[in-house]
Amino acid sequence: MAFKLLTNIEEEVTCPICLDLLKEPLSLACGHSFCKACIAPENKESVTSQGGKSSNCPVCQMAFCSGELRPNWHVAKIVERLQEVKVSFEEEQKRNLCERHEEKLLLFCKKDKRLICWVCERSQEHRGHQTVPMEEAVQEYQEKLQTALQKLREEQQEVKMLEATLREERTSWKNQMQNEKRGVQAQFKKLKTVLENEELRMVQKLESEEKAILDTLATMEDELAEQSQLVRDLVSELEHRLQGSTVDMLQVTQEEAPASEI
Repeated sequence: MAFKLLTNIEEEVTCPICLDLLKEPLSLACGHSFCKACIAPENKESVTSQGGKSSNCPVCQMAFCSGELRPNWHVAKIVERLQEVKVSFEEEQKRNLCERHEEKLLLFCKKDKRLICWVCERSQEHRGHQTVPMEEAVQEYQEKLQTALQKLREEQQEVKMLEATLREERTSWKNQMQNEKRGVQAQFKKLKTVLENEELRMVQKLESEEKAILDTLATMEDELAEQSQLVRDLVSELEHRLQGSTVDMLQVTQEEAPASEI
């Protein structure tokens, strides 16, 4: 079908004069197109008129002047694309031919797993091998590929379901970890408050004990100062007596005598 369509298009862009694909196509007012080399005035016998050289269309015989010739870029583009398609089609056709015998590849060798032509099938290389028509092999492989594709789609669906499950688990674990983190933070905040209160109580207790001890030490210090003053006074008095006369030293009033001696 593609070859027929290609042939029909090729007929539409074929020059009626040289019967080849249009080259630098020029169109007439009547709508027919020709190669520039085939229709140009310098290549045709023509009659000179007021409008320039006059000729007749080779297809419909309508008269035209050389000044009426117009390049048909649209047709030129179609010809360019057609040539590209023809080259591609010819290459595709070559790929469908046996490289050794240049016959169409119509059979498939199951043992060697490659396409062969009818000459290859009868050769010593493939004699005794199981061969089937290419269409049958294509259908068989299509069925196998379809089965493999269906299996892959099922596996792909399983993978998607697994991914969805993993996403849910990740979200669940994330939420759980966030809740546990908030719980730990709340507990430590509570413990911090308890520790701060305990710290305050201990500091206040130590400050109270410190004050009591310091007050006691201050009282003892005052008492020691008084005793120290009394001792200094006694030392001074004794030093004074030692410096006096012997009589003065031995005179001791009744009040000064020790109680054991009265």
